[in-house]
Amino acid sequence: MCAKINTMKTTEQRINNIIGQLEGAKKMLSDKERDCFSLIIQLKAIKSAMSSLMETIIAEEFNHCLLDKKIKDKEKISKFFKEIIKK
Repeated sequence: MCAKINTMKTTEQRINNIIGQLEGAKKMLSDKERDCFSLIIQLKAIKSAMSSLMETIIAEEFNHCLLDKKIKDKEKISKFFKEIIKK
């Protein structure tokens, strides 16, 4: 259980970091003399952070929902994987 609490804290910290990055990008967009290159770098960092967060959460949910509980329900497993691969 302690590992889950630490992981959740890390997930929460990641979300807070992403929120901070988004707020920074928002400020950059409102600046009339913004550095476009810096904005692009910031947006790429946000995209990367979101991707990493999604991978972490998906792995956790996979372990929690499918492995720990040993779900036998094929419909739930199918729904889970369809949502993961959906763009």
